[in-house]
Amino acid sequence: MSTEIQEMPEQGEIIIATITKVMDHGAYVTLDEYDDIQGFLHISEIAPGWIRSVNRFVRDGDKKVLLVKKVNAQRGDIDLSLKQVSKDQRKQKLKEVKKFEKGKTLLQNVQEKGKLSDEEIEKLEDSIYSKFDSVYDAFISIGRNGIESVKELKLAKKTATIIEDVCSKIKLPSVEIRGIMEITNNQSNGVEIIKKTLLDIIKKDSTIDITYLGAPKYRLSINSEDFKSAEKLLKPIIEEIETSIEKKKGSFKFTREDSKKTRDN
Repeated sequence: MSTEIQEMPEQGEIIIATITKVMDHGAYVTLDEYDDIQGFLHISEIAPGWIRSVNRFVRDGDKKVLLVKKVNAQRGDIDLSLKQVSKDQRKQKLKEVKKFEKGKTLLQNVQEKGKLSDEEIEKLEDSIYSKFDSVYDAFISIGRNGIESVKELKLAKKTATIIEDVCSKIKLPSVEIRGIMEITNNQSNGVEIIKKTLLDIIKKDSTIDITYLGAPKYRLSINSEDFKSAEKLLKPIIEEIETSIEKKKGSFKFTREDSKKTRDN
């Protein structure tokens, strides 16, 4: 008679867990990503300093990002820590979980539209993970670059068509970087010079937006898929505007504003 071995997390791993039972000396949890196997969060690992009441920090039903402190596979014991999880680790883990859930929903859409079996979806998922870190990343890539970007996955024509349709409806995540331009030109046709310079820039790239805020200020914003590519676009644009304005005896100053994510579905 064979006994199935329960998969266990590794020491040092960051996991998501649900609080199931709070007691005076800690809390029992179930590990969401490991078939709800049980772990324990000792009171000393909940928060720094002396804790009067565990309920102040964790409650039944709470989902927490925890660090796997110790694993005893033979006994099935998993010791966890909340206080040793950094803000960045928590943020990254929640981002990964969000991506996973989005990917699961996208695969469900493909399965329903194509009337695919669970086995076919599992095979598709395995194929996607051979190239991408997540299903969501794969679908975003297809949404941006077309189904040809994943031709090495050798998808069946019917499946590829359905995936392409699902991807076409995804609102692609993007970021915005922006700043204030102060532009002056005291010549008789100075306003026309400024207007033409800015219009020429906008015509070159649809990701660029320039808004008039009232003389001499204009807001320049650039939308792109990530901050790195947006920053790469910004520098030559600013240099081109500055050169053009100063060449025609005008003045130019640029001040950055806070960047932000504009969409993340």
